[in-house]
Amino acid sequence: MVNEIDNGINCWNQPAGHVEDGEDLIAAAQREALEETGYKVEITGLQAIYQGIHGTSGTHYLRICFHAVALERLSETLDPDILSAQWLDLDDLQANKYQLRSELTRQTLEDCPDAPIYPVNLIHDLYLGDHQ
Repeated sequence: MVNEIDNGINCWNQPAGHVEDGEDLIAAAQREALEETGYKVEITGLQAIYQGIHGTSGTHYLRICFHAVALERLSETLDPDILSAQWLDLDDLQANKYQLRSELTRQTLEDCPDAPIYPVNLIHDLYLGDHQ
């Protein structure tokens, strides 16, 4: 989990981010995990796809939740928005011992123990160039 400040609130979230131009989804997840935790990870499965709309800002979020294995710590330097990255106990997270960033974060954690894990080959990255 990563500790961050969101709208002035100190909270916890899974490593998350955005896909960069020209980047496939798995590479984006690996890059974000490295930038936010310092760990090189192997994506092992897809838990679920979540969406929600922020009640105040109206921002639409699409969260693709992966399962991953931490392979090795490559860096102690984290994104400037991240205060720390720590291994936290799932039971403590589910028992509200930590302020979570959002209901999307809470739902992914609640689903985690019993969620079916889908193979990542369900994701197909295609280049959609101009038609000739």
